[in-house]
Amino acid sequence: MEYFPSVLLGLLQGATEFLPISSSGHLVLAEAFFKVEDAGLTFDVALHMGTLIALLCYFRTDMLAMAASLLKVAETAEDALNRKSAFLIVIATIPAVIVGLCLEHYAETVFRRPALVACTLTIGGLLLLWAEKYGSRSKAYQDIGLKDAMIIGLAQALAIVPGVSRSGITMTAGLFRSFDRPSVARFSFLLSVPIIAGAGFLNCLKIVRQGGLQQGQTAFFLIGFLAAAISGYCFIAFLMRYVETRSFAVFAYYRFVLAGLVLWAMVM
Repeated sequence: MEYFPSVLLGLLQGATEFLPISSSGHLVLAEAFFKVEDAGLTFDVALHMGTLIALLCYFRTDMLAMAASLLKVAETAEDALNRKSAFLIVIATIPAVIVGLCLEHYAETVFRRPALVACTLTIGGLLLLWAEKYGSRSKAYQDIGLKDAMIIGLAQALAIVPGVSRSGITMTAGLFRSFDRPSVARFSFLLSVPIIAGAGFLNCLKIVRQGGLQQGQTAFFLIGFLAAAISGYCFIAFLMRYVETRSFAVFAYYRFVLAGLVLWAMVM
């Protein structure tokens, strides 16, 4: 790998992991326009660990509060909300874990076809616009219940298909459940922590079984890791501020443009 592809893929991973625009769609374009090829499992893990660090840094207060609430016997109303959040995140994670373990092979092969990515980008954009139009946005984060978490969790499981976008589909599901934009963004981001961490752990085990890190590649992995971490943190902060006053609609329109570019890349 060259340094430029390492930085490029790190920046792309950090941005597209959290914006509702699909990381896989951008990687298809990166491979087509910049001739960036798959850098291997180890580099993929480095990028995802970068985005995990970004999440843990940005939501460190939420994560520590949820962990602390699980250890307390006497609890305040805030402790009860944090404990409830932790429980709901666990429940919402289960569908994605089951689907991921069952369909992992298809996700890495059959589902990665550019035509399918273009299709899911378009459908996801239409659903996001629909949710923006019909969601009442009358409920806040503390109103998230078991049924809401299960529906958002089932939606997250669909993200195994490239182009769906994990953040995009969970935020869309939250909007359909009438939650306000900051609440769906916050829950979506917190929900991604166990998924990214779990996938990273399993892939690390694969790397160990394959013989560990490739000699001489440490610098490339570190550059990608740092680029993904910095980019990820910046885009989390951006989106959390953006949705306080603005609509997700612009991301839906972006998905339509991206779908067109993916189709164009197919015939280049």
